[in-house]
Amino acid sequence: MSAQLIALAGILLFFVLISLRMPIAYAMAGVGLLGMIVLSGTESAMQLIAGDVFRQFSTLSMAVIPLFIFMGQIVFHTGMSTKLFHAAYTWFGAIPGGLAATTLVSSALFSAVSGSNSAGTATIGAIVLPEMKKYGYHKRFASGTVAIGGTLGILIPPSTALIIVSVQAEQSIAALFRAALLPGFLITALLVITALLRVRITPGLAPRGPGASWGERFRSLSGTVEIVVLFGVSVVGMLLGWFSPTEAAGVGAGGAVLIGVVTRQLTWEKFRRATLETLRITAFVVMLIVSAVIFGRFLTITRLPFDLASWAADIPVAPIVVLLLVLGIYLLGGALMDGLGFLVLSIPLFYPLLAALGYDLVWATIIVVLVTTFGAVTPPVGVNAFIVAGISRDVSIIDVFRGVLPYYIPYAVVIAAFIAWPGLITFAA
Repeated sequence: MSAQLIALAGILLFFVLISLRMPIAYAMAGVGLLGMIVLSGTESAMQLIAGDVFRQFSTLSMAVIPLFIFMGQIVFHTGMSTKLFHAAYTWFGAIPGGLAATTLVSSALFSAVSGSNSAGTATIGAIVLPEMKKYGYHKRFASGTVAIGGTLGILIPPSTALIIVSVQAEQSIAALFRAALLPGFLITALLVITALLRVRITPGLAPRGPGASWGERFRSLSGTVEIVVLFGVSVVGMLLGWFSPTEAAGVGAGGAVLIGVVTRQLTWEKFRRATLETLRITAFVVMLIVSAVIFGRFLTITRLPFDLASWAADIPVAPIVVLLLVLGIYLLGGALMDGLGFLVLSIPLFYPLLAALGYDLVWATIIVVLVTTFGAVTPPVGVNAFIVAGISRDVSIIDVFRGVLPYYIPYAVVIAAFIAWPGLITFAA
C-alpha cells in the first residue's frame, strides 16, 4: 500500500473513532502513532515523536496558553464579567431588543478575556437567559442570541483557538490578533443590528426592558473599569508592540490577580477554583496540541499534504474555486465535530495547499476560523446550542437551532466581504 493510501486510511480511521465517541485528541494521537509505526517502524516513530513534541513545548511562546486561560478564569470567578453585563444592560436594556443587544456585546467583551466559545456561552447564558425569560423574550429568540454570541470567543483576542493555530501553523500570534480585531468587532456589530431588526420586524419577540437614568448608566461604567484596564494593558499593549505575546499573557494573568486582590473580589476559594479550571483546560489544550503534532508528522511522512497542494496548483480551475471547496470542508467539519479539534486536525493537511495557491496564511486563518465557528451553532454537533439547551430546560435543541438561523446572514456577509477584499484583514497584520 502506498504512503498516500495509508494517509487516507488513517484519516478514515480517525473519523470512525470519533464517531464511536473517542475523544478527538486520543483519536488523532492513536491514528498518527499507528500510521508512523507502519511507515517508519516503532523505534523511528518514537524518536520522531519525542523530538517533535520536545521542540514544540520547549519554546517560551507556549506559556501564552495557560496564562491567558488563567486570566479568563480569574475574570470569571471574581465576577468581573457579571459587572460587564450589568453595565451593558443599563445602557441598552430599555431599547426594544436591548437585552439581546446587551447579550451580544457582553459575549464579545467577555470573549476578549476568556477566548473560549463554551466558557462565554455558559457564563453569559447563565446570567442572561433567566432575565430574558423574566422580561418576556421569546424563548427561541433568546436562546439563539445567547448561542450565536458565544461563537465570538473563538475569534476575538486573546482567542485560545488563534493561539493554538499560530503555534501549529508557525504564524505570529500578534499578527493573528491584529488581523482578528476588525472581523471580530464587525461581526459583533452586524449581529447586534440583526437582533434589533428582528425585534423591529416582529415586536413580540422582545418587549422593552426597564429604563435607566443617565446617572445610573454612567455609574454602571465603574464596574467595567477592571476589564477595560486589563484588556487595555495586556492585549492592546501586545498589539501596539509594548509586550511580546508571552509578556502580555503574563501581564494579563498577574493583572487579573492584582485587581481581584485589591478590590477584594478574589478569595482563596475563588483562586483555587480558577487555578484548577485553568489546569483542566490547559491539560486539554496541551493534549490537543501533542496529538496534532503526532498526526501532523504522520501526514508529513506520507507527503499527502504536499501532493494535494501540488495537485491543486496544477488543476485547471481558479484558486478561488479550490478555496471555496476547502471552506466547504471546514464548514462541514465544524458542524460534525468540535471546531477547535477540527482546526487542529486540518491545519497540516490544508495549510500547505492554501500556501501553494498563493493565499496569505494570516488572512486564510481568519477566514477559516470564521467558517469553522459556524459549527458551534450548526446541527448536528453545535456545542453552543447544546450548552444553551442545557442551561434553559424549557428550550429544546431544535428551538435553539431555529433561533440561531437568522444570525447566519451577517456571518455570510462578513465572510464574503473578506474573501472579496482580503486587505480588510491583512492591512492590520
